[in-house]
Amino acid sequence: MALTNLYRQLLLLLFLFFIGFLEGFRPEIVNIGAIFSLPSINGRVADIAMRAAVDDVNSQKFLGNNTKLALSVHDSEFNTFVAILGGLQLMEQDNVAIIGPQVSEIAHILSHLANELQKPMLSFTALDPSLSSLQYPYFIQTSPNDLFQMTAIADMISHFGFHNVVVVYTDDDERRGGVASLGDELAERRCAISYKAVLSPGNSSTDAEIRIQLLKIMARESRVIVLHSYAVMGLRILKLANELKMLEEGYVWIATTWLSTVLDSTPSVVANETYIEGTLTLRPHTCDSNAKREFLSRWKTLSNGSIGLNPYGLYAYDTVWIVADAVKRFFEQGGNISFSDNPYLNSFGEGGLNLSALSTFDGGDQLRELILQTNMTGLTGKIAFDSHSSVVFPAFDLLNIVNMKPKQIGYWSNYSGLSVMRPDILYGKPANRSSSNQKLYMVVWPGNTTTVPRGWVFPQNGRKLRFGVPNRFSFKPFVYKEENTSHFDGYCMEVFRHAVNLLPYPVPYEFVLFGDGQENPSYFELINKISSNELDGAIGDIAIVTNRTKIVDFTQPYTESGLVVVAPSRKVEHGTWAFLRPFTPTMWAVTVFLSLFVGFVVWVLEHQINEEFSGSVKKQFVTIFSFGLSSMFFAHRENTIGTLGRIVLLIWLFVVLIINSSYTASLSSILTIEQLAPSIRGIESLAMTNDRIGFQTGSFSQYYLSEELNIAKSRLVPLGSPQEYADALTTGRVAAIVDERPYVELFLANYCNFQIVGREFTKSGWGFAFRRESPLAVDMSTAILNLSENRVLENIRMKWLHTTACGANPGTTNQLQYKNFKGLFIICGIACGGAVLIYLCMILHKFIKYAANEGSDSEAGSVSFSSSVSVRIQRFLSFVDEKEDELKERLKRKRAESQSLGRTCGE
Repeated sequence: MALTNLYRQLLLLLFLFFIGFLEGFRPEIVNIGAIFSLPSINGRVADIAMRAAVDDVNSQKFLGNNTKLALSVHDSEFNTFVAILGGLQLMEQDNVAIIGPQVSEIAHILSHLANELQKPMLSFTALDPSLSSLQYPYFIQTSPNDLFQMTAIADMISHFGFHNVVVVYTDDDERRGGVASLGDELAERRCAISYKAVLSPGNSSTDAEIRIQLLKIMARESRVIVLHSYAVMGLRILKLANELKMLEEGYVWIATTWLSTVLDSTPSVVANETYIEGTLTLRPHTCDSNAKREFLSRWKTLSNGSIGLNPYGLYAYDTVWIVADAVKRFFEQGGNISFSDNPYLNSFGEGGLNLSALSTFDGGDQLRELILQTNMTGLTGKIAFDSHSSVVFPAFDLLNIVNMKPKQIGYWSNYSGLSVMRPDILYGKPANRSSSNQKLYMVVWPGNTTTVPRGWVFPQNGRKLRFGVPNRFSFKPFVYKEENTSHFDGYCMEVFRHAVNLLPYPVPYEFVLFGDGQENPSYFELINKISSNELDGAIGDIAIVTNRTKIVDFTQPYTESGLVVVAPSRKVEHGTWAFLRPFTPTMWAVTVFLSLFVGFVVWVLEHQINEEFSGSVKKQFVTIFSFGLSSMFFAHRENTIGTLGRIVLLIWLFVVLIINSSYTASLSSILTIEQLAPSIRGIESLAMTNDRIGFQTGSFSQYYLSEELNIAKSRLVPLGSPQEYADALTTGRVAAIVDERPYVELFLANYCNFQIVGREFTKSGWGFAFRRESPLAVDMSTAILNLSENRVLENIRMKWLHTTACGANPGTTNQLQYKNFKGLFIICGIACGGAVLIYLCMILHKFIKYAANEGSDSEAGSVSFSSSVSVRIQRFLSFVDEKEDELKERLKRKRAESQSLGRTCGE
């Protein structure tokens, strides 16, 4: 036992000696550098937070008993050149990693040096999305980059229903990269940047230059403005916009994280500036934790109350710990901090630059990998990186400035989008990016209103919107201009006027005729004038087809349309069984059944009192059939005596009168009106022939026939008017015409020798066309839906396009169906059922009375109710079948016999 304990103690001493031996190779100081503009808000906060993190790492002896972390901070003083020189100086020193730089344009330059010298650079403020590309493997962003911020802004814009935005930004690498990302994210949501107001980099733009850009914005449609700038520049822009009354009701301002940084760290700067009221802004989201609260309580001491803490201070603290944790694991894996000369720089040793002093960190690649493998919890929450070297779970607080203070209206995370729940709660649930799950609290907008602004206005340049109207040669009920006036009318124009009147704002517009009126204009050319900005929109009978939707936006369709085939008709010979065609088979079956049923009901009601309904069983069956069927033609010979029978017969004869009249009218129509049937059966059979096909000049049917159905253009014949349609079909110039259904219905209303054949082989509709991303298209669609729900569209259509049915396909006569007479049949059935029920009640009453009389005369009670069920049923059926006169006579005889017997007994 003693030997075992001694053995264990020796092993422990050897292990401690080995650890001490390894630590002997660790340097006493591990150097890291940092580049920031220390006078800036983020520079001051980061400097305090990083030094606090270094102190905590050293006080906890995190890197070992004899190893400390040392931080060297270079102040770039808002100067790009000074920042680059500072970066070179830090690269020259034996720093294992560099935190910073603060801005992206410097990061782009120094990242190339970091790649060559293998020194990791970590930044939480240089957030240009392009810096996360494979081009810069040694540059690591330790906070969510601007791609995520712009995604959050795009989600907000889409959530509130805005479609076009204006972006105001300073022309530097970081802002350009963010704006490019915003444009991409908006495009995915069918939104767009309508104007970019670009200002000089930094704070160099004059007030006059800013005002010029703001005035340009005022002259445009969009009232949603995204402000992506530095804090000082952003506040200047907002102040000048307020002077121009651009922070009043109707405007939407979304500032990026710079505004929340100002409010968190230097609230006194905007303490009395009411112009930021109603502005939306974002703040990087950091999870709540005890460590974070403890650090917040230390902050006042650390900063001496000189500046408030913002999320980038927390990221600065965590970034130091990311480096420290990676260095610790680097040592544990046997890594050794050493630097070697770069062979490419040896030739630059002569001269004043002394570039040969820049050395390569031999363990830089290993340290970079360890940094990317970080998996720890810091003040900001979980710290880890994904496969794209971006932080996991990027999230933002969404803030609304109310009473000069940021009010939380929700959160955005890359995991679940917009939400009123904290992202760290949602991470434990399945991701849900559905639109119904995207929620925010109420926003107070500029002008102290809670009503969501429309987000756009008509440009304040005094110009009316120019809407093209086709100057048609034919089919003028759809759209036309009255002669010698400026008034436009027709079906399409009336729909447009009703929709415009429903808009919650006035629309200044004027109509511009398109076409010479000698032939129908090309609608493709009309649409192209919108895409080329010659027109703001087009109003008329414009079909919504795929190639047009690629260049303009359409409203909701206000009428259905589709291509159909019109062909000449030929006479139809009437067949042998034409007399059966007025009724459907079901109607024939129901009519025959009901006639027999009525015959049976009348027999039940009459056979006991009416000699004509009595006799042998065979005779009674014949009577039922003959009476029922002959009553269909009012040819029944039997007379009804009973009241119930007469009522049933009267109702049935009324039904028969209606059925016979309808049958006669339908058969007359079939036999006397000329029936037509097409020689062409549809588009399929037409396409397979070599016949010529007519189409309306200017319509999209030519494109569809040639491009979609691959019909040779030599077979297509342009036609300009209904009269040309009729002439071409009559003379055989074309075998058929392909056109949209509304035109065809109007044509067939006046030309009855032609008809639609086959099915409608395209489905589309007519709508009003506007420029791409025009908000007017959305509002007009809402108005059209309102008109449809209130049946206004139907009334307008009936007013302008109500036509006779002569153009309908007469080859398929509308047969009379059971449902057309269902009501009459129900009435007749109820009458029959009611009469039978009343009859049964009456006969049952008589039977009970009869049975009572029989029982009093029978000693054995053979007819009493105590008899068996079968006997009683037989007696009842015999009673029902017996003639009423015979029954009365027998009862009278029984009564007389009883009285005679009584007198004999008395004597």
